[in-house]
Amino acid sequence: MSELVIEATGLRKEFRTRRGLRVAVHDLDLAVPRGGVHGFLGPNGSGKTTTIRMLLGLARASAGSMRLFGEEVPRRLPAVIVRIGAVVESPKFSPNFSGRQNLTLLARSIEVPSSRVGAAVETVGLTGRDQDRYKSYSLGMKQRLAIAATLLKDPDLLILDEPTNGLDPAGIREIRDTIRDLGESGVTVLLSSHILAEVQQVCTSATIIGQGRLLASGKVDDLVGASTAYRVGAPDPDAAARVLAGAGFTVSDGLVVDTDRPAAVTEALGAAGIWLTELSPVRRDLEAAFLELTSGTELGGDQ
Repeated sequence: MSELVIEATGLRKEFRTRRGLRVAVHDLDLAVPRGGVHGFLGPNGSGKTTTIRMLLGLARASAGSMRLFGEEVPRRLPAVIVRIGAVVESPKFSPNFSGRQNLTLLARSIEVPSSRVGAAVETVGLTGRDQDRYKSYSLGMKQRLAIAATLLKDPDLLILDEPTNGLDPAGIREIRDTIRDLGESGVTVLLSSHILAEVQQVCTSATIIGQGRLLASGKVDDLVGASTAYRVGAPDPDAAARVLAGAGFTVSDGLVVDTDRPAAVTEALGAAGIWLTELSPVRRDLEAAFLELTSGTELGGDQ
């Protein structure tokens, strides 16, 4: 059994426009491991949604190959589609029906047991609100109901395209918690998003693309990189800064020292009779890595 749920090699998508040929996805390689949450990141127009649409058979690739669960797509997509749930566009629910009624009707239409409705409601945290009319739901609740709809098939792979767009902080937190729980339950989640702080909190691995090309891929901790700076705390910060600068360290505002030798910081200050109250690593976050890789491009929505 392959350890990769999604495999794409040399994936390319071209569009013909009045101005000529436009390449939306340029020889992209994508590898999503089994289990956990994989972030799919890229600035405006980088090709995230186009790639997802090709994986789901909603758009035809101009070149390259794709596999889902080891099966070639789109040729073998009917054989694996039952194992896939996706929220790519806003689903259509009846506003006057309750959340549970909407899910029950959907379950009947796709011929899955009605018992899965309750399980899906519980998984996305809508228990107690599932009897309320859909039109009374907040945006966050509507997104959670959309995810619940995909869970009726009990999928092994869940693809979410910008699921927190337009949500307030509370709604973002609700969706983030739902996605994290799904990843921990054994479902593989492909999460397309540009809200990098949220992605870093839930993703175990990530792929970063720009202008349709692969820029970086791997575990989030590897993409972020090891810390090479430390925040120093001392009773007299100014005196500590002078000692460290005199010892050859680069010291920035907030008494942050650029070094990969924290023991040397302790030794320099100790020799001057200054005792530390803090020495903690300043880790670069995913946003810093993202901006470094995609500098000069605009963050935001996607094509």
